[in-house]
Amino acid sequence: MIQATVTALKLPDLRAKIVFTISMLLVFRVVAHIPMPGINLEALRQQFEGNQLLGFMNLMSGGALENFSIVALGIYPYITASIIMNILQPMIPPLRDMARNGGEAGRQRIAQYTRMAAVPLAMLQGVGQITILRQASPSPIDPNMSPLSVLSMLVVLAGGTMFLLWLGERITERGIGNGISIIILGGIIAGAPQALGQSLFGGDSLTGLAIFAGIGLLMVAAIVFIQEGQRRIPVQYAKRVRGNRLYGGQSTHIPMKINSAGMIPLIFAFSVMLLPGTIASYLQTSEIGWLSSISGTMANWFSPANFIYWMFTFLLVIAFTYFYTIVVFNQQNLPETLQKNGGFIPGIRPGRPTASYLGRILNRLTLAGGVFLATIAIMPFFVGAFTGVTTVALSSTGLLIVVGVVLDTMKQLESQLMMRDYESFLK
Repeated sequence: MIQATVTALKLPDLRAKIVFTISMLLVFRVVAHIPMPGINLEALRQQFEGNQLLGFMNLMSGGALENFSIVALGIYPYITASIIMNILQPMIPPLRDMARNGGEAGRQRIAQYTRMAAVPLAMLQGVGQITILRQASPSPIDPNMSPLSVLSMLVVLAGGTMFLLWLGERITERGIGNGISIIILGGIIAGAPQALGQSLFGGDSLTGLAIFAGIGLLMVAAIVFIQEGQRRIPVQYAKRVRGNRLYGGQSTHIPMKINSAGMIPLIFAFSVMLLPGTIASYLQTSEIGWLSSISGTMANWFSPANFIYWMFTFLLVIAFTYFYTIVVFNQQNLPETLQKNGGFIPGIRPGRPTASYLGRILNRLTLAGGVFLATIAIMPFFVGAFTGVTTVALSSTGLLIVVGVVLDTMKQLESQLMMRDYESFLK
């Protein structure tokens, strides 16, 4: 692997791609430390110490929210817009036809619609973040800020999201790996030294840290194993004669991954679970007795220190895994595509029997992938209870992002080297 890396750096075009990617990451980290005017950074740090929702938003912003920088929203609005577009495509016929039959032009139009949808979503998320911070005590933002100042802040935040999107697209086009994922990865890695320092000098025992590190390595190995695991469905193409030529007759397979949903179910589940507790914490100070009492109970239930919180998280991750996987699978429309191209699964009739067969396999794989994701999601709770180490908020999501992005980037480097007949990067 080291030799292959050295070889990749010796190639002028690959070296240029790697240098360009690192340069864009440096630009991102510089911009992430430019705070918005009028922000009390000391009060902001106090809010991050105990607010799990802000910790999750900071993770998805690539670490830019903890400074409330001009790119504090990160890429999350665009990710939300992408998820919404994927869900809407099977439901809206024009979008479905554009995705299936529009070719490259159709995909570009959908990508443009996604970018356009990211702007209002960024504004909406900015309103939510500013509202949460203005209601905090002490407030990092002046509660008496004028509406014009709030609007200008929202415009800057939305512009920062579009700037990061532009950076990510440039990395995808001229660098190595998926640019948006690389930016999120850069933020997570940038925050790792601080988290490690807090664990080392925060009173945690060295034995607990060693056990924590060992469990973390096992989690990484399990993520790699599941992320790369797949069920290969054999496919045979019928022979067809056109003129004097014979077409078809090849044998191939459909790779159905165990975890085809990636980290999306975790993002959905944590967003749902963290929001009620955060809202309830602000309603506890209400002068209405019954509302204050109910809010206190809800805040306790939805606290990450409560077992009920993690039980619901486990169930929600499985539910969202099924939902997202089925939506994406139906969007691909594999049975119809196979039938149009003369392909069939040996022993299974084309059409509806093929769809039923693939559906049964998908359900079994999704159950395994959902249980795995749910186990990874609740692992920080049990690891912290067992080792006594205070883990970083939502470390399971961070691990999935890091492992997934690293694997994808390594595969791209491997394909670049294999085209030049060099040793595989993964060996």
